[in-house]
Amino acid sequence: MATSILGKLFIFLSIICVFSNAHLQSKEDGFISVSISEKGLDFIKDLLTDKAVSSLTPLELPSIEKTVRILLVGRVKIALSNIVIYHIDVPFSKVEVGDDDITISASRATANLSMDWKYTYKNWFVEVSDHGKASVEVEDMEVGLKLGLENKGGGGGLKLSLMDSNCDVNDVDIKVEGGASWLYQGVVDAFRDHIESAVEKAILKKLRKGISKIGSLLHSLPGEIKVDETSALNVTFVGDPTFSDSSIGFVINGLFFPSNGALASPYQNQILQTSVPCYTPAKMIAMSLHEDVFNSASLVYFNAGLMQWQVGKIPDQSLLNTTEWKEVVPQLYEKFPNARMVLDILVATPPSVHIFDGAMEATINTDVTVDVMSDDGEVIPVACGSVLISASGSVVVSGNNLTGSIELDRFNLSAKWSKLAAYKLK
Repeated sequence: MATSILGKLFIFLSIICVFSNAHLQSKEDGFISVSISEKGLDFIKDLLTDKAVSSLTPLELPSIEKTVRILLVGRVKIALSNIVIYHIDVPFSKVEVGDDDITISASRATANLSMDWKYTYKNWFVEVSDHGKASVEVEDMEVGLKLGLENKGGGGGLKLSLMDSNCDVNDVDIKVEGGASWLYQGVVDAFRDHIESAVEKAILKKLRKGISKIGSLLHSLPGEIKVDETSALNVTFVGDPTFSDSSIGFVINGLFFPSNGALASPYQNQILQTSVPCYTPAKMIAMSLHEDVFNSASLVYFNAGLMQWQVGKIPDQSLLNTTEWKEVVPQLYEKFPNARMVLDILVATPPSVHIFDGAMEATINTDVTVDVMSDDGEVIPVACGSVLISASGSVVVSGNNLTGSIELDRFNLSAKWSKLAAYKLK
């Protein structure tokens, strides 16, 4: 049984020690700190860029009509329709973090368009028209978005705002196909500025719509996450994000509370040295958890009465029979010969976690009551002992492996009461 307890304790410590090498910022009511590093920001930027490109194609632009004067001909009406951006390529992009903003920019981007063209000329005695297709290649396009991120009114959620945006097309190449294309190429080239403007407006409109959707998603993030029927995790943001040259930091409340209870918590202060840190393997995201995160979970489950168990079956069932103990506790066997035993295990106080110098210590105080089952099924408590277990350890993530160590610091067993006559263990 001691081996089973130590095994569970190691798993418990492994889960809460798996986080290594970051720092918790001391902010009121914030117990979990998350920092997105430069690598993490690049990953998010690439993800958003790919998503933006896929959402932008195909993109239909409004039709363009223009009346131009041609020498020796007169006024000719030209229309471009079915203008569609069907391909966009973004070879270079970057993300920059300012004092209170994030800028995502793309350069040397290209886009390919297809469209139909048609011209009509008529006077009082004749009408002439022709039509065909044209392909357009947009080159050296630059797109930039400056975003703001803040805690919306201190309500615990994030507000994403578009502070500035730009889309600049530096070159457009139009190739006319069909009809007397050699004759109309120069005419269609007159639409170059109109096409540039249409592309810029359409892309910016689509990107602004996408930013608005992301903002709505952030706005709708829940303030709590239900863990199970007993507890939930308070994930409201505390204060505004912090911006540095190469990272963005967030602080959330991070405490557990009863699923049917309020978000209020007895924990109010944070101490830098009592946080356990974590990096993802690629060091894209760093996270620090204050020891009170674990202690709040401990308190919730303790108050819910879930830290008590009755053990009546174990792999070696003979150990739960008084016959197995007749040489060790003869009084027990003499009073209850060949009787089945049951252990009532009750955690006496909420288990506590303490973090110090990159290591962790967990202390569990339990009461173990030995019950004997009489022939008529009556449960008879016969003795109770107090067990105090204290263990410390550390865990390190190396690649895809989890390694660490655990050391049993204390294992104290003392008798609390007994219905047996004064006895001595043999």
